[in-house]
Amino acid sequence: MNHDEICARLPHAGRMCLLDRLERWDDESIACLASSHRDPGNPLRTYNRLLAVCGVEYAAQVMALHGSLLSAPDTLPVMGYLASVRELKLSIEDLSQVPEDLHIRAQRLSGDDLGFIYEFEIRGGDRTLVSGRVAARLMPAGAST
Repeated sequence: MNHDEICARLPHAGRMCLLDRLERWDDESIACLASSHRDPGNPLRTYNRLLAVCGVEYAAQVMALHGSLLSAPDTLPVMGYLASVRELKLSIEDLSQVPEDLHIRAQRLSGDDLGFIYEFEIRGGDRTLVSGRVAARLMPAGAST
């Protein structure tokens, strides 16, 4: 699955859709590739940097894509929000300085129609850059924030 196909499955538009390619997925896990961390126009950049904590957004998009792939065909993207981030480990300060593509892997630990919990890891080359665990709550269809 390429960037445009991924964007069609996420509630993100334009440059805010950060993923380039789906590498693999099954019922419990997903792996994607991203190069947008090197893009000077990345919407998450501040002061010419992409702070490593922004890796949580990359992971959240991978998790949202996984949820979309697990849902029925032609289902509209479901909106959600991060409820918590736990055990966050950052081994780099600025993701924009990573010359390699980002490999984002997420493992579903639990989930239902109301939300999910994933463990994730972002690697650049042979280094783990960002890792942690994320819980998200899903918005029921037709709900507003």
